[in-house]
Amino acid sequence: MFRKTSGSILCPSCGRLTNADAAVCLVCGRRNPGMWGFAGPLRVVFRSWSFTNVVTAVCVVLFLATIVLDPSSAFRPRGYLDVFSPSDRALQAFGAAGTIPWRYGYWWTIFTAIYLHGGLLHILFNVLWIRQLGPAVEEIYGPARLVIIFTVAGAVGFVASNMFNVWLTVGASGSIFGLLGAIIAYARKRGGAFGRLVLQQYGQWALILFISGFLLSGVNNYAHAGGFIGGYAAGLGLSLAERRTESTLDWVLASAAIVFTAVGFALALFTAFAG
Repeated sequence: MFRKTSGSILCPSCGRLTNADAAVCLVCGRRNPGMWGFAGPLRVVFRSWSFTNVVTAVCVVLFLATIVLDPSSAFRPRGYLDVFSPSDRALQAFGAAGTIPWRYGYWWTIFTAIYLHGGLLHILFNVLWIRQLGPAVEEIYGPARLVIIFTVAGAVGFVASNMFNVWLTVGASGSIFGLLGAIIAYARKRGGAFGRLVLQQYGQWALILFISGFLLSGVNNYAHAGGFIGGYAAGLGLSLAERRTESTLDWVLASAAIVFTAVGFALALFTAFAG
């Protein structure tokens, strides 16, 4: 069964056996370890699966889907940065963000656009950074908090670009800057020589990436700045894994982020093909 409200389960925090209906884990003291019967499935989602791998797979599948929807666009002659690019029509069908969909009330695009990309180099560059930064943030904060940071940063980035009238935009770069922001927030929390070393390394990366955005055409720097702020704020607000294990609230918020994104894609496709 999907829910388990009786018998033994593994505590989401300490991984030791406890009762599904216990008020607190007898080993680590976590409240509501059974999480209303959903501890088992959520543990599989946030601990057994790698969110970084899931994001990579979703980005690749959606990129191929946007190409298949309008294959002629991929072979139109463009600049070298636009090699194998989906059409605007295909991107909008799957939930591209920007002032155009925002004016129609398509709120879900601030979530769905995170997983869409405008070209082969675009997705390659972003996936490489996600796979570099995702595991680091997961180790620092925990898997559920990684989902929260990634989603909040991407959404804040697209809200920022909407405020500055970017008419159509896609990509995970806002979330990537959010991951950098969360690591920098960790460095400031950690302090000491190690914190300064982390701050120096990742601060340089963030600065180089941000400056690079102004050297290339068509880059949404508003999303980069907004994503960094969103990730930094989320990093300050969330506890570090070394100081506090992930709480029920962390798992609920991460689950909400996944649900909002999934519902967003369903609404985008319904609006495009059945609306």
